[in-house]
Amino acid sequence: MTVSYAPIITSLLDNDLYKFTMLQAMLHQFPQTHGVYRFRCRNNKDAAYPLADIQKDLEQQLDSLCELRFLPDELEYLRSLRFIRSDFVDYLELFKLKRRFITVSTDDKGRLFIDIEGPMIQAMFFEVFVLAIVNELYFNALSNDSVIEEGQRRLDAKVALLHQYAEEQTQYDQDMPPFIVADFGTRRRFSRRWQAHVVETLHKAEPKIVGGTSNVYLAKQLGMTPIGTMAHEFMQAFQALDVRLRDSQKAALEAWVHEYRGDLGIALTDVVGMDAFLRDFDLYFAKLFDGLRHDSGDPYIWGDKAIAHYEKLKIDPKTKILTFSDGLNLEKAWELHQYFKGRIRTSFGIGTNLTNDMGITPINIVLKLVECNGQPVAKLSDSPGKTMINNDTYLAYLRQVFEVDEPE
Repeated sequence: MTVSYAPIITSLLDNDLYKFTMLQAMLHQFPQTHGVYRFRCRNNKDAAYPLADIQKDLEQQLDSLCELRFLPDELEYLRSLRFIRSDFVDYLELFKLKRRFITVSTDDKGRLFIDIEGPMIQAMFFEVFVLAIVNELYFNALSNDSVIEEGQRRLDAKVALLHQYAEEQTQYDQDMPPFIVADFGTRRRFSRRWQAHVVETLHKAEPKIVGGTSNVYLAKQLGMTPIGTMAHEFMQAFQALDVRLRDSQKAALEAWVHEYRGDLGIALTDVVGMDAFLRDFDLYFAKLFDGLRHDSGDPYIWGDKAIAHYEKLKIDPKTKILTFSDGLNLEKAWELHQYFKGRIRTSFGIGTNLTNDMGITPINIVLKLVECNGQPVAKLSDSPGKTMINNDTYLAYLRQVFEVDEPE
């Protein structure tokens, strides 16, 4: 159904920042960790055609991906980021993804399976590339002039919204925190070129609102701020490292602090749910981290819990920041900003709705860490349907250890 064409990924910098930051921490502290990642499409039934149809082209794209190396100017850009260490850039100068760690297969139902298994300092770097490739191959068969025209119409509407929000902000008290949005859409973009077009358009329209992107390549090209800290896989890995399971969150946060010494201070809260996270996020961590990131569950309830927790610890919430990144569009982000305005600073990472809002139903694809050092790992999301593991026994044990109820 698809036609082979030029490589989709042409730079190893075309990745989310948190892949670099997690990779650096793993390389320095746990270089021998072994991981298993599995791909899943959460809405196969909504796909316009079976994902199995892209297998041949996907295999070719992976071959091309595994030939790439970092270019000298890309390495220099990474060196310019104060939280990236020189020895890590030296490692990246030699870095090349190994094709033997990733396999692709299909079944008789037309489903696509992608498995990655190998050292985490290799395996973890595949994820965003693979998801971006799958997305672009899938949508390439559905793209035509009318789709692009509809995407542009929707993008123009977003620009108009940004202008409206910028105008409303001018009426704020000067002490009120600004409305800040970043592009988080690399993994589910319509295409590489479309993401670049969207991000450049929005940044030029309102640079004070859209000043950041998770995509390191685009940040370099457009002079924007690269945005990102950690993802679930980093926290999950500690469930299988040499600490008690009950202490895994605290160990992960401690390792992050050790690596970045105050930089990149946004902690992810939903690996075992917000309530269990807050039980571990004591005064020590609350003072060391700049804020928290929301990625599942009701964002209003979550934010209120975060504020209450800071107040309980006698920390002024206005000195902290909440980053929201779960299924947002500009309207939802603005509503959240208005709700929390004056109580705590906020920022927003928007993915699919920025880079794949074309009038076609997006495919909801993920590539998650499911095993580490031979042991199962999982996240207990605050949203139903986001847990990805085939080991019910471990899942029940994880719930018991962190006192998380079964979802209704």
